[in-house]
Amino acid sequence: MQTVSTNTSHGGIQGVYTHQSSTCNCEMKFSVFMPPQAAEAPCPVLYYLSGLTCTHANVTEKGEFRAAAAEHGIIIVCPDTSPRGDGVADEDVYFFGSGAGFYVDATQEPFAANYQMSSYVTKELPEIIGSNFNADMSRQSIFGHSMGGHGALTIALKNPDQYKSVSAFAPICNPSQVEWGQNAFTKYLGEDQSTWRVYDTVSLIEDGKHFPEILVDQGTSDDFLTSGLLPETLTNAAERTDIDLTLNMREGYDHSYYFISSFMADHIAWHAKRLG
Repeated sequence: MQTVSTNTSHGGIQGVYTHQSSTCNCEMKFSVFMPPQAAEAPCPVLYYLSGLTCTHANVTEKGEFRAAAAEHGIIIVCPDTSPRGDGVADEDVYFFGSGAGFYVDATQEPFAANYQMSSYVTKELPEIIGSNFNADMSRQSIFGHSMGGHGALTIALKNPDQYKSVSAFAPICNPSQVEWGQNAFTKYLGEDQSTWRVYDTVSLIEDGKHFPEILVDQGTSDDFLTSGLLPETLTNAAERTDIDLTLNMREGYDHSYYFISSFMADHIAWHAKRLG
């Protein structure tokens, strides 16, 4: 692991780091905020997964999470959204390839060689955090935005013993039913739509995957509300189970970091209660 930068913030340290990923077969970059409490004792870890076109930097610079993380003593880890580099397969569109890994483990070439983002987030990255930072790895939670909200929800549903809590801002709830997901899943996973279900929150719930509580915030003025996000499909799926879903429809808010930063402290406080 190499240190790119460190800055003191809210009594803690905001760092950016790179490492050679054995999972994604390329250099990966991520940010970590260490709250001041980590100087004295191991702290719980909250992973934030970003959306389409983003890197680790978007939420690190615009998410306004450090004050709340410092207050509650939570480490915030922000990975990139995809593998990157000259040897990594890509397409010149915003919704696929670089910046759009969809947090899947691709099975189709040429993407399978690098796009192993589900394994990266759930296995390799936690190993790096546990080895290099004063982190209590028995207390991990996850959240994210848009494509990253999709990633957080699907990862938590498939790994309920690894995470204490999960939340999302404007997640892509049912990617198999929208153009973003259909395009990505066809190229990453193949034409057989049955293989898509393990990366679709609604499908996972329908197929019996379970997480006790889910918190979602969604803006009512989000341009992608009906074309890409479909929060009603998540509500309908959860209503058929004992999953405790809280869906807050936020009047007037859009899909941007103005929306995310407005409710970031609420989400961190919510996770803090469940991380103990």
